[in-house]
Amino acid sequence: MGWFWADSVSISVDKGASGAKCPVDHKALQKPQPQQSSACPIDHSSFKSSAGSSGECPVLGGDEVLNPLNNMPMSISSELAPGQKIKLSTERTISTIPRGEADDQGLWEYPSPQQMLNAMLRKGKGAGIDEEAVTSMVEVHNFLNEGAWQQILEWEQKYTVDTRIEPRLSKFTGRPHDLSPRARMYLWLGQVFPSTFNSQPPFDRHDWTVLRSLGKNQGWKPVRYVIDYYSAPDDEETGMPAFVLDTRPALDNPQNAYDRFSHWSYPLYKKAMGEFDN
Repeated sequence: MGWFWADSVSISVDKGASGAKCPVDHKALQKPQPQQSSACPIDHSSFKSSAGSSGECPVLGGDEVLNPLNNMPMSISSELAPGQKIKLSTERTISTIPRGEADDQGLWEYPSPQQMLNAMLRKGKGAGIDEEAVTSMVEVHNFLNEGAWQQILEWEQKYTVDTRIEPRLSKFTGRPHDLSPRARMYLWLGQVFPSTFNSQPPFDRHDWTVLRSLGKNQGWKPVRYVIDYYSAPDDEETGMPAFVLDTRPALDNPQNAYDRFSHWSYPLYKKAMGEFDN
């Protein structure tokens, strides 16, 4: 799953799960097909023939040169594809996520619907795709991406309070075929306790490298975050698909382990002491 676009490689830098409702009106799309293991979220729309059975995001894969910042092709055309029937927007949405180490590197950008379609066709994953659904697909990608960043900001809040400098996103990698240890644990628990734990694997995984400020003019500390993306039951009121993002620092070092322990244990401690958030 490739959500960000980066036109250059100028960057040199060598919270618990929460629900999110999809903002797209899926009534305009075909009936969703069953989720497959490690499938990109576009599979829940009308892309029955384009996603195939491999679960690989159609934007990625292949042997061409990819941008190391985001595992996306270095250049994707904004021109209409041969045989394309509907003219798609070429405007790219600017995210809220700071890019690289410095302010002059701006914000990450999302691909336009036309770029997304061209990327899928370029990877041989666009045969039979409903062109009318591409814009909704991009909106879903952008929506989930913003949700993941908001969860990361919650994790980083205590460091931001100390330095008064917001974290930034250095790079990210999609790993749809690699189950995280936590996801594997949940799958095992789902088999043993099916009435309590979800037995379905996440449909995608991302590893994001976040830059945590060490203080003004003190540089940055790279922190790897793991994000598992799960499908949730459709919203009862609207019938729209819902998602759960499980975002947390990777267990790469003792500090991350401590952050994870304190992040999840502190609310339990407050509850045990009779303290409740308003």
